[in-house]
Amino acid sequence: MNLVSTVLLALAMSTDAFAAAVGKGAALHKPQLREAIRTGLIFGSIEAITPVVGWILGMAAARYVVAWDHWIAFALLGLLGLRMIFAGFREPDPIESRPQSHPFWVLATTGFATSIDAMAIGVGLAFLNVNIVATAAAIGLATFTMVTLGVMVGRVLGVVVGKRAEIVGGLLLIGIGSYIPFEHLTGVA
Repeated sequence: MNLVSTVLLALAMSTDAFAAAVGKGAALHKPQLREAIRTGLIFGSIEAITPVVGWILGMAAARYVVAWDHWIAFALLGLLGLRMIFAGFREPDPIESRPQSHPFWVLATTGFATSIDAMAIGVGLAFLNVNIVATAAAIGLATFTMVTLGVMVGRVLGVVVGKRAEIVGGLLLIGIGSYIPFEHLTGVA
């Protein structure tokens, strides 16, 4: 795989994480760059690890991962999105009551849900002559960058949306989660 292919793959793998990060940033009260970088590091690390795991699993797990990856991502993102929507309706939610940061487990779960496709890509890369470490590092770096930017874009969106930012973030996650099986089942890329 050449450099251009690696960069394009890395960007493609980071797009759903970017969209999820916009929702995460919108749900926070004025997220700072420090929180955006923290979120980017969590997502980027997970996104770099999953293709290596997929690559290691290789042909042994290929039929299971590829057959179910879209449904696992759909379920995880859908549940997280519903949780955010219910939280948005449950709280009186003045802007000041939005959290300054998300708990690690929420970010890690969202990061994992958006990286399942990278694991499936790793399985496919096991059959090619690919430097998996360099490819995984490129995917992780692209995801780190895109998620950090996404949280900061979400900061602006949070100000515009106001007290219902968490609902918008939840809808974004459900939208991403719903598009994954749609894309898989229809062949739309």
